[in-house]
Amino acid sequence: MKKVLKKVLNTIDVPSDLDSIISINHKSEVVPISVDMTEKGVDEIWQSVLNLYKTGTQPAITLCLRRKGEIILNRSIGHVRGNGPLDTQYSPKTVATPDTPVCLFSASKAVTALLIHMLAEDGSISLLDPVSYYCPEFAQNGKKNITIHQILAHRGGIPGIPSNTPIEILWGSDETWRLLCEAKPISADGDHLAYHAITGGYVLERVLETVTGQNIQEFLDDKIRKPMGMKYFTYGVEKKYLPILAENYMTGPKLGFPVSWAIKRALGGDVETIGQAVSDPRFQEAVIPAGNLVATAEEISRFFQMMRNAGEWNGKKICDPLTIKRSVQEYGSLRIDKTMMMPMRYSAGMMLGGNPLGMWGPMSGSAYGHMGLMNKLCWADEARDISCSLLTTGISFIGHHIPSLVKFVNTVAKNCPRVTEKQKTGAFG
Repeated sequence: MKKVLKKVLNTIDVPSDLDSIISINHKSEVVPISVDMTEKGVDEIWQSVLNLYKTGTQPAITLCLRRKGEIILNRSIGHVRGNGPLDTQYSPKTVATPDTPVCLFSASKAVTALLIHMLAEDGSISLLDPVSYYCPEFAQNGKKNITIHQILAHRGGIPGIPSNTPIEILWGSDETWRLLCEAKPISADGDHLAYHAITGGYVLERVLETVTGQNIQEFLDDKIRKPMGMKYFTYGVEKKYLPILAENYMTGPKLGFPVSWAIKRALGGDVETIGQAVSDPRFQEAVIPAGNLVATAEEISRFFQMMRNAGEWNGKKICDPLTIKRSVQEYGSLRIDKTMMMPMRYSAGMMLGGNPLGMWGPMSGSAYGHMGLMNKLCWADEARDISCSLLTTGISFIGHHIPSLVKFVNTVAKNCPRVTEKQKTGAFG
């Protein structure tokens, strides 16, 4: 019966000895009381991660949680390869560590968005300008007036790549750009909220490269990666890092209509095709600004901590405080996203929390971040003075693990008490 259930749910074998697959960076973690937390509260947060792992949908999980700028949890559990749903007890296994690089998928959008806001900060662009002002070829088929801001806020009218486009097209930005330029928008006036899963990144990349003369990887290096001392934090990875890049596995039950239809519409391929694509070295080495930034959990937590610090990191100014505020300012009220078919609040680049309840937990109106393929969660919460990243390697769009994901977010919110207005510092201080 257990084997049948495992096959139906498409889950991994969960080892009985979890301690053998847990790695903790003790040196980086501070004592909870130093940041106004309790040992019990931190244990509850970690236990919620263990409970998520026990669902069998996540072969590996890495976690980094900062509170008041200090690392509280920097840990991992599971295997980066060798314990997928189809692997056997004889498959070579590699245990994850907190230093394991993981593909962020759509959480990459938060980083790309901030790069665009930094372009606006230095006067290279105006977010309210049409994309076609910088890239005239984009004006085809009624897209002349679609603005950069609308692309950032998922109101650009081009939420998906054209149907029947081979997934391999995404490895080369020139052909993808041609398709997007020729595409006819579903709406050209910015009133149609529909998540741009992959398309917006290519548009923003083309604008950035046109006005700077740099490719987006170089711009990221100069503006964020090198100043903040990141080892990875690149779109895709260099070939030498492929052997240590965490492998992603399709987990969870087989999807039927309408979920399968919605995923194909948003991502341009069915679940099986997506599973094959993300394991393809061409995807892993490509530059896909909306979908394949690679980082450790600590690195993406560091990025959101910099945002929490109003654009400052270790005494270095990464960007202006006003740039951070503009990047997280709500654009439009809570509305049904017509791609994801769920209520969402967006800024020009971030997924926002809400009051009394939001995607980043209860009373998360000051929280902002991004998820990646439903299971990767990266965010900062101004009121709680935290930056958190939960990176997983199971790609499961629906399944019995969803309550555990929600429980994790709520447990973080519960055990990181909101600071008073007098205590607040940073972008919203």
